[in-house]
Amino acid sequence: MAQRLDGKWQILREAEYAYNLDRVVYFNRRTKKVSSVESVQDHRENEFQNCITERPNGGEWRFYFNSLTSAAVQNELAGVLG
Repeated sequence: MAQRLDGKWQILREAEYAYNLDRVVYFNRRTKKVSSVESVQDHRENEFQNCITERPNGGEWRFYFNSLTSAAVQNELAGVLG
């Protein structure tokens, strides 16, 4: 599995994503995007790259998770991540 993630970790580094240990997510404050670890692991590298390069959402946080997250969880994450 580590080999499968090597390219994705490189993508995350190049896109200046950070890891939040408490929330187990990768995030980028500048682009306001959050990806769960499971989402990163479960998507093919080209699908994941598309999420990273997708244009920001007009100042709103974008969440990439395998399952839908409630508005309350999204608001909490946005508040924690700034």
